[in-house]
Amino acid sequence: MIKVGLDIGNSKISCVVCDLILNQPPKILSFVSLPTSNINKSTFINFQSIKEEIKEIIERSAKESETDIKSIYLNIPLSGSSSIFYKSEINIENELINELHLKKAINKSLFFDQSINKEILMNYILNYEIDDKIITGSPVGNFANKLNLNFYKLSVDQNIINTYKNLFYELKIHIANLIPTPLSSALATLKKDDKDLGSICIDLGESTTSVAVFENKRLIFCDSINIGSKNITNDIARGISTTKESAERLKTLYGSVLSSPSDEYEIIEIPLVSSEDDDPFKQINRSTINLIIKPRVEETLELVWQKLKEYDLNKKRIKNLVLTGGGSQMEGIIDYAQTIFDSNVRLGKPFGILGLNKKFSGPQFSQTIGTVFYQENEYELTFLKKNQKIKKNTIFSRFSSWLDQYI
Repeated sequence: MIKVGLDIGNSKISCVVCDLILNQPPKILSFVSLPTSNINKSTFINFQSIKEEIKEIIERSAKESETDIKSIYLNIPLSGSSSIFYKSEINIENELINELHLKKAINKSLFFDQSINKEILMNYILNYEIDDKIITGSPVGNFANKLNLNFYKLSVDQNIINTYKNLFYELKIHIANLIPTPLSSALATLKKDDKDLGSICIDLGESTTSVAVFENKRLIFCDSINIGSKNITNDIARGISTTKESAERLKTLYGSVLSSPSDEYEIIEIPLVSSEDDDPFKQINRSTINLIIKPRVEETLELVWQKLKEYDLNKKRIKNLVLTGGGSQMEGIIDYAQTIFDSNVRLGKPFGILGLNKKFSGPQFSQTIGTVFYQENEYELTFLKKNQKIKKNTIFSRFSSWLDQYI
């Protein structure tokens, strides 16, 4: 089976084409990535230019992979997203639990509720409680007095979804699935034990930083904040009055979160933005750059930590943190994150895939590679889909849904 994944990032657009064979790692047929300057904080600055860029990438991917691309798995940014944890409880009077009990609990829950101007990306059961005992597998076949279902629902701005759908409608490309970008990053970098024992995956991108949390092999949360490595570049450019191009180079070559006594003596010559002097350059030491970088990195990681605390996820005491994305390659950030999150921290790179060119194997391409590992059935209620189409949340649709399931 051929699978095509597309990621529209804030600094690049990437497309991966894979051949999926049962019980074998995915095999790369083509990987194309081109820079873009037409997106800022997940918003299209120039719709027509983005459309042409994506068209070029898809055409090149099709040519390199020798396939006809008509359908894609598309990453969706989580700017302005909302996460809801909710539950449903029913008393079953020591009966044998079956699917009818599960459907009854779902019908009593917020499962069918649709927020205004929001589109649901994910809505599924995290785990079950049988007489206050948590289980992660299906409770069907057990006897119990009380059954609880614990849910997770992720929604994004409807306008974002409509913009993406319109874009690919004009390109005559079918969107097979919409995938939250932080989930793709996690799927590319987290190993089986990471997902089982619990892990936090943070993708440090160009204009956004996203987070995905796994526990008991399930995605339990994902979100993003509008701060990324571009902010660090701008901070450096403003702080030392140099060009953005120079600031980016300084960040890449000399930037570090951790300071060293030798930084004071490492002198760097930089161009000035504007100068009336004959010499348009000046000299700074490395510590000047790092003193600008450190507060921004600290702010970014602290905001992610606060986001987790907002949903009480800090109480889960997950001690495994994976950093990925282009910003994760900054010197010292692994050690710094270890202090803030009080966790074991490692750099996350894509793995478990065949034929990937070395230049695309870095953490900055995790979100693209992760699209090929996405399995829709892991994030849906399969027993509910057998006989039911999810309907809008009205009294009539709930009653009709109940009739479909119980009569």
